[in-house]
Amino acid sequence: MTTNSEAVACTPLPPSRLPAVGTTIFTVMSALAQQAGAVNLGQGFPDFDPDPALPQAVCDAMRAGHHQYPPMAGVPALRQAIARKVAQLYGRAYDPEGEITVTAGATQAILTAILAIVHPGDEVIVLEPCYDSYVPNIELAGGVAVRVALTPGTWRPDFASVAAALTPRTRAIVINTPHNPSGTAWSADDLQHLWDVLRDTDVLVIGDEVYEHMVYDGRPHASLATHPGLAARSFIVSSFGKTYHVTGWKVGYCLAPAPLMAEFRKVHQFNVFTVNTPMQHGLAAYMADPTPYETLSAFYQAKRDRFRAGLSQTRLQLLPCEGTYFQCVRYDGLAVPERSLDETAFCQWLTRAIGVAAIPLSAFYGDGRSQGVVRLCFAKRDETLQEALRRLARL
Repeated sequence: MTTNSEAVACTPLPPSRLPAVGTTIFTVMSALAQQAGAVNLGQGFPDFDPDPALPQAVCDAMRAGHHQYPPMAGVPALRQAIARKVAQLYGRAYDPEGEITVTAGATQAILTAILAIVHPGDEVIVLEPCYDSYVPNIELAGGVAVRVALTPGTWRPDFASVAAALTPRTRAIVINTPHNPSGTAWSADDLQHLWDVLRDTDVLVIGDEVYEHMVYDGRPHASLATHPGLAARSFIVSSFGKTYHVTGWKVGYCLAPAPLMAEFRKVHQFNVFTVNTPMQHGLAAYMADPTPYETLSAFYQAKRDRFRAGLSQTRLQLLPCEGTYFQCVRYDGLAVPERSLDETAFCQWLTRAIGVAAIPLSAFYGDGRSQGVVRLCFAKRDETLQEALRRLARL
């Protein structure tokens, strides 16, 4: 017999909106790294502080009394600073009033764009391996994720496969350049190939460009904003957290033509409404000097080169890194028996036995395919990277 107290204690459990989703691999590996005392090269965040001038600018904004709600779309001074930067770098003028919205990080911006345009039954193409929020975002909107694989080994876009995936139900495609996790970067030719595929359709584009200022070896960042045809149908997302070493601030932005941005803001105003005020004022003041983002590629390229030089002394096989702060390596050439493990098991072994945490590339595929490749993050202090290399030398 059920007592009244037992009945009260019962929690009704509705059907899950995301039944296949568990704890992310990033959380799992970071927890394992802490437990094992490993150097955490798994989760993608710096272990060093930002330029002291940036938090000082936020403190100044607080002292100036900027504590209440800002406009829903973001502090005007920050939207104007974003517009100036984009016009200078990519040659496209976005109206700060109707085409730029400040968001609570890039992840929120991507979710908001998807919720704004995807209806139940709509298809959205994602290029795998892809960041783990894309597919759950699509499913929350009632859409269907259509997975198209990037070319194995090079992770370059296969536009014939993209074209073959288009149907009358295709609403959008999500692209990410520079690409997490592989470190590849699109070119202007890639943008033109995408336009050739989409030109005669109404398919929209969501561009995840959070690593826009981390492109190496003299390559320009191929932003969707540089291509008039694509820009006219694109939501472009970027991140102050990635650019200014403040991932925990969770501030980003979205660019889109006015008709698309109007739909974006309908969702944004009931999603987060707006983003914390003093951070926005601080960022606006800090952006008056373009040097930090203009020199970021050189800063991270130096780290990449030092890290790659150290890895070259191990049996790990280096894969190209054209952008981001991630380096992928193959481990199937190691001399240890663990080289035959699948990627997740190998990362767990690497964390526990060698003391370095990495992320399996399989976590970025819907089918969890293992290709013997793991991702390492080099957005770390030189001492951190040196210690990781010292440990990896045991391989």
